[in-house]
Amino acid sequence: MDIERFGKSTSGKLVKIGRGEDAYWAFVPNPLPPKLEFDAELVSVLSDADRALGELSGLGRTAPNPNLFIGPFIRREAVLSSRIEGTQADIADLYAYEAGQLSRSGSKPAPPESDVREVLNYVHALEYGIERIHELPVSLRLLRELHERLMEGVRGDRYTPGEFRRSQNWIGPPGCPLMHATYVPPPVPEMQTALGAFEKYLHAEDGYPPLVRIALIHQHFEALHPFLDGNGRIGRLLISLLLVHWNLLPMPLLYLSAYFERNRQEYYERLLAVSQEGDWHGWLLYFLQGVAEQSVDVIDRAKRLQELQAAWRAQLQQTRAPGLLLSMMDSLFRWPYLSGRGVQADFGVSHPTAMQALRKLQSLSIVQEVTEGGRNRMYVSDDIVRILEQ
Repeated sequence: MDIERFGKSTSGKLVKIGRGEDAYWAFVPNPLPPKLEFDAELVSVLSDADRALGELSGLGRTAPNPNLFIGPFIRREAVLSSRIEGTQADIADLYAYEAGQLSRSGSKPAPPESDVREVLNYVHALEYGIERIHELPVSLRLLRELHERLMEGVRGDRYTPGEFRRSQNWIGPPGCPLMHATYVPPPVPEMQTALGAFEKYLHAEDGYPPLVRIALIHQHFEALHPFLDGNGRIGRLLISLLLVHWNLLPMPLLYLSAYFERNRQEYYERLLAVSQEGDWHGWLLYFLQGVAEQSVDVIDRAKRLQELQAAWRAQLQQTRAPGLLLSMMDSLFRWPYLSGRGVQADFGVSHPTAMQALRKLQSLSIVQEVTEGGRNRMYVSDDIVRILEQ
């Protein structure tokens, strides 16, 4: 670590661990909250973020069926949050994998299955968290439960899933030793004390606006780095859960990983600048700008999905399509992949009826076949996937 920069920080202190050649320095952040100065720039960005989030919240409360879009947006978040950590899977890969295929016929080469599995674990962890916060507040216990699901059966499963670390970790270029780390989080005893204070802050009130508090919490969690692996993903999950848990959104619609991934280098630099220089102001500006941008982005995507759904509904009604086709079309917005067996099971129809309906949707260009014939044909709505991926 750059001892000179960390040594002058107002957001924490350096501690020296060990002696002689084995000695190293680690950073222990101060408990939340810090003292903040709300200048005109910060107040303006916060106002923009609040306004955009309020519009998104309104969409969630007034849209005919916003629940249709929760599953796709969760998967988009899972893909982008995992991509920050180096996975290569996209949302089409994830849907194909969940549908029983590792890749789509004729498309780009399939990513490693381990990458897709990591993304799917993120989906499971986020879905679990959304349900769990109805009975358990956001807490250290919940974070451990999320971590256990995130790490299950993937490369991080050797890093004590569901448990806070019992040894020192560090952040730096791949393969770098501790002595050359960019950042060394608190040693275990200091981390445990800091986690206790962190949990108290989760349940406290300090007078700061909720979006500001969420920004503080995310940075502080990353500075503590309490797990051996998966800290970035759990920290980003925490943002999504707090937005719902604190009633800023009626349902999980906003995710910041797209913004963080798009501005990845600045994301790392802003997080680090808080620890090195106490630059909470720069981090808050960056974070709140992300809230505003992603709120607008989600509203745009949701409206495009709603417009697509309305256009398809009008098209089917014009052809006097049976109710089965309308129901299948609506289901695409929850899950843009369909198969004969799936339609048969979900809608209680015979297999010939299911296949006839799928062929009709294909003839109307609502779905496209992604298999090459055979018994287990699979169809996807490229239009829906494209709106999510763009």
